[in-house]
Amino acid sequence: MSTTIGYAAFDPSTPLAPHTFSRRAVGPNDVQIDILFCGVCHSDLHTARNEWNNTRYPSVPGHEIVGRVSAVGANVSKFKAGDIAGVGCLVDSCQSCPSCGEGLEQYCENGFIGTYNGPAFGGGENTFGGYSDNIVVNEKFVLRISHTEDTLAAVAPLLCAGITTYSPLRQWKVGPGQKVGVVGLGGLGHMAVKIANAMGAHVVLFTTSPDKKEDALRLGASEVVVSKNQG
Repeated sequence: MSTTIGYAAFDPSTPLAPHTFSRRAVGPNDVQIDILFCGVCHSDLHTARNEWNNTRYPSVPGHEIVGRVSAVGANVSKFKAGDIAGVGCLVDSCQSCPSCGEGLEQYCENGFIGTYNGPAFGGGENTFGGYSDNIVVNEKFVLRISHTEDTLAAVAPLLCAGITTYSPLRQWKVGPGQKVGVVGLGGLGHMAVKIANAMGAHVVLFTTSPDKKEDALRLGASEVVVSKNQG
């Protein structure tokens, strides 16, 4: 076991506060990561405020995690101490059902384990996320990060908002000669604009906020439609 310091929600109405808790010891298939950056996703806020009526308090949110590997288990082959690694929304699954066998752990038929708001497999304990100084995760759910350390703050949101928008763009083979419409320039929307533009698409942003036009064009939109305008 290792002592971890984080920030937790203790109830739906008070601000997050310091919280000291224990992480499990590094097992043979585990990677321990000292967290350098963690993005803030609106799902974190939903959970902290129990807006989905399923929060297990105390709750340590955070699932856009980037950090430096500090220890690995005996069976770990993809990571070593000193590597930069990331963790997204999942930290475990049954790894035995058909969905897991196809690499689709998000559809685990026995229930995937979220980075926070557990419970963890093998027990009823809560899982705690990246608003903390370290985390221990099964190697299968750890991602290699190749970016330079001065860019890691920008890398963290790619672990949720980034992959959420990249996945459908890749699924539909977006590229030059195609148009992509993006509704809203929020946490996911701005990622969609940047990624679709990088893929070579003509990007049209639809927004209700005229003052977002300049940012949208700067991020890669070719056109901006203010949807409140008539005609």
